[in-house]
Amino acid sequence: MGAHGWRSARLVFVVCGYLAFFFGELVPRAEAGCRERESPNCCTGRNNECFEYSKRKTVCYCDTYCQKTGDCCEDYQRVCQISAAIDCVVGSWGPWSSCTAPCGVGSTERSRLVSVPPRNGGTPCPDLKQRRGCFGNNAICSTAKEVAKILPDSFKRNFKDPWRRPHMLMKEEKASYCVYLRVKQASAACKLKLWSAQLVRERLVCAECQSDAMSKSNRCGGDGLESTRTFWAAASVPGCHGSWVRESSSEGCRCPPYSVLFV
Repeated sequence: MGAHGWRSARLVFVVCGYLAFFFGELVPRAEAGCRERESPNCCTGRNNECFEYSKRKTVCYCDTYCQKTGDCCEDYQRVCQISAAIDCVVGSWGPWSSCTAPCGVGSTERSRLVSVPPRNGGTPCPDLKQRRGCFGNNAICSTAKEVAKILPDSFKRNFKDPWRRPHMLMKEEKASYCVYLRVKQASAACKLKLWSAQLVRERLVCAECQSDAMSKSNRCGGDGLESTRTFWAAASVPGCHGSWVRESSSEGCRCPPYSVLFV
């Protein structure tokens, strides 16, 4: 090939190069990315199925989580029009609550509120509640430690002291009161006597506090606490004991037959 031939070939090569450049600029190239996805183009949260292929034929994503992992498609911001991820922001911890058990082992908890909820794949919120153990030592705990001594109501109903002399002063009679307690536990020895055998789990028992059994505070020892388990023992049945929970009380009343008395 002569010099003229080389010049002609070079001219053709340059012209083809320019034509390719101009055609590339004037003719739109095939789009790649989120715009090419079937509806929906974009997804919220983390969705591994929400992907497409980039211009380089690599996998890219159109979910909001891609903003954290840095693998969004090139047209993600333009097509999805989603702002940057917003992390969760929480407030300060509140005070600890009171112990769930007024006496003994219980639990207490505290909480905090969300100030800014997470959006667009931002960091999720941390725990909003905390719980820890506690030991209740309320002023009523001394009462909770009292063990009620009980007898069947037939033991001292209308009891007359045969040894009282006529000149002896009568003890001031105080009005009785009734306490209704739910039995939570009873030992096996309670089955030895007919009256104590009725003290079975979940039975509601009426216990009467009569004047002779009252202390200076005008109450019977071990008459229980509402919503708190306390303990009792049958005075005439060795080994018979258990626990119960006080549900209610009534002043100036008498328990029905086959109930129990505080002693």
